[in-house]
Order: sequence, then structure tokens, then C-alpha cells
Amino acid sequence: MKILVTGSNGLLGQKILAQGIQDPDLEIVACSKGPDRVESISGYTYFELDICDRQAVIDLITSQLPDVVINTAAMTNVDACESDKDLCWQVNVDAVGYMIEACKKIKSQLIHLSTDFVFNGEAGPYAETDEPKPLSYYGRSKHASEALLVNSGLEHWAIARTIIVYGIAENMSRTNVVLWAKGALEKGEPIRVVDDQFRSPTLAEDLAAGCILIAKKKANGIFHLSGKDTMSILELVNRVAGHFGLDAGKVEPIKTASLGQPAARPPRTGFVLDKAIHELGYAPHSFEDGLVILAEQLDRTDPKN
Repeated sequence: MKILVTGSNGLLGQKILAQGIQDPDLEIVACSKGPDRVESISGYTYFELDICDRQAVIDLITSQLPDVVINTAAMTNVDACESDKDLCWQVNVDAVGYMIEACKKIKSQLIHLSTDFVFNGEAGPYAETDEPKPLSYYGRSKHASEALLVNSGLEHWAIARTIIVYGIAENMSRTNVVLWAKGALEKGEPIRVVDDQFRSPTLAEDLAAGCILIAKKKANGIFHLSGKDTMSILELVNRVAGHFGLDAGKVEPIKTASLGQPAARPPRTGFVLDKAIHELGYAPHSFEDGLVILAEQLDRTDPKN
């Protein structure tokens, strides 16, 4: 099976590459904007691709003839999406339309990554059948991209929704909440953390494995792929502190409203994972086990070791 991964320079993209090249049944083609930033992984073919360039998307997909396209590329900075709606729509919606167009031409499956932010957070945890009601422009863009796929007429398609993904990768362009918390706690500086947002943090390796399971099983429809533990962001930070032996004494609990962020956040999400577990064999780690894996990876990449 040939899998083409968009956004391969990102955290999830790199994890899919790492797992995909270890599978003898898979051939991996990677693409991202700009040069390949992954130096420690080999065994795949790389192409530069701007997913906002319709013709480039169609040309690459139709020339490579993948069985599956996994679209991990997105504009995910929620507040930036609120302030630059045009770019958000181009990346998160229009580009997905180009991929659908290309996949239709070669009858390949499209697996598209989406988010818990399609929900308003009033009734979490959410199942795949619950009705999306996004609060932010980011959430609306992802919901619109989902609708494109659902109504596309594409024979094989899947939507993989997830929740705050954490982990480490090479030359990361942005951090994630676990690494941010660890770094801030290590500095010992006062940090303000919301205690009224609840999420299920997702280990990047688990999400990558879920995407590959969807591809190999040719599964269709919407799947919720996240961690299995739901907690407040404050609890998340405190658990990171406990795991790494750091002092959480300078963590100040605050309410979301006090931040004055441009984009609204859903207060409580979390996912019901039954469908992914039973239909895919999805087996996410607990948050504590995920932190153990992350700590081992950080240890291996520490130049002092």
C-alpha cells in the first residue's frame, strides 16, 4: 500500500513517517511546504508541496498514484485563524477540496485530520455521531472541510478527529502544551494556566498509529482518536510537574475569560473512543504512560547523554 502524507514536517507527519517506514506492507511518500526537515528518518520519498496550489496538489497526487492520502497539514493556531480568516480557509478548506479532486481522479482514499474544536464543549465527551457546533473560525473551517469530504462522493474517505497532540519531533515549527509546560516549569517562572478547559491530550505516536490503522483497514467514516484520560489544562500541567519532578508552586490557576483570547475555546471536550477501539483496534496510552515515552525520547535526544 502506498501512502502519501501531507504536512510531513509536522509532529504528526513525522510520527506517521517513522511508523510507516517500519511496516513492510507500506510505501511512504512525504510532502510538506519547503525542504524536508526530517534528518533521522529515511526510507521514504519527499516532495515539496504548497497545498494551497491546486494544480500542484493535483499533479503530485495523480503522478504518485497513492492508495491513501493522509492530510495532516493544517493551520492550527486558533487565534491566528481568527485574525487571518482568508489564509485559514485556504489552508483548512480549499486545500482539502483540491485533495478530494485529485483523489477522485485516481480513486484513492483520503484520510483528513480534524479536531475537537468542531464542538462547542457543552456536552463532552463526544461521540462521532454528535452534532458539531464550532465556536471559533478555526473550528468552523475544520467543520467545513469535514463537510466537503462527507459530501464529496469519494468512495473511500475518513475523518480522524483528535485533541491536543503532544510529543517531540525534529526541527519543530511550534511547541505543544506538554513541552511548553515542562519548559516553563523548569525555568521556575510564574505561569498562568486555565482550570476551566478540559481536554484529552493525545500522544503523537498513538494518533499516527490510528491513522495508519484507518489506511490499512480501508475504514470509512469519522473516527475519534485521542488520549483516553480527560483532565483540565491545570491538571495536565500539574501531572507534567509530578512526572518530571518539577515544582508546580508557581502555577497560578486562572479562568479562560481572563485571557481575552480572540478565539473562543470549548470548555469541555474529550472523546468517546469505543468506535476506534472496536473497529480499528486503536489502543491509546494513558497520559502517564505517554509521559514515560516522551521522557525516554527526550533523554535520547539530549546532547548531554
